[in-house]
Amino acid sequence: MTKKSFAVLGLGKFGKSVAIELSNAGAEVLAVDENEELVQEIAPFVECAMKGDVCDISVLSELGLSNMDAVVVATSGSLDASVTATIFAKEEGVPVIVAKAQNEIQSRILKKVGADRVLIPEHESGVRVARSLFSEYFIDFIELSDRLRLIEAALKPEWAGKTLAELNLRKKHNINVVGIRENGNLKVNVDPDRPLPPGCSLLLIADRRELAHLS
Repeated sequence: MTKKSFAVLGLGKFGKSVAIELSNAGAEVLAVDENEELVQEIAPFVECAMKGDVCDISVLSELGLSNMDAVVVATSGSLDASVTATIFAKEEGVPVIVAKAQNEIQSRILKKVGADRVLIPEHESGVRVARSLFSEYFIDFIELSDRLRLIEAALKPEWAGKTLAELNLRKKHNINVVGIRENGNLKVNVDPDRPLPPGCSLLLIADRRELAHLS
């Protein structure tokens, strides 16, 4: 399975939590900040960490953003840096650009210059953002421990019509299906031989390292 690749530009509290959660889920993460101390702090947790000023086009052009599945612009305190990085990522053809804003005015500006999604950190945690980026199928998450996650995930199209016995998620990926939601109703006694209907969602317990199989 090809790993997803993400760049996180800015390693304040929000950016750091996004980068680490993506990395924990099995993604390749490039983390960038002009603060050497922040770069060193995150280096053990991500594929690549580097010092750089994202206001500098020459720095951005060396990052290979065009190869990323998404870019998170999480710079702190500088709207100029956020705008520059967002415009550059857009011009590089990055499929998804998520930008952090300090307020609603900044949010509107960043959307105007190309951000697909703009977040005000006080409204949404970095961990939740990382999970939503990692898989379009994730609906909700609960951390049961440092490793285990309880996840509600929309049924992947290729799983529709197959049975849980056929998918064999427990044996193949150590993912346990503990419930199924159909038409708003949650059932915990799941028949392993019943074909899964399109449009349903599954309640799963999985190790964070296995989340890539749900993306």
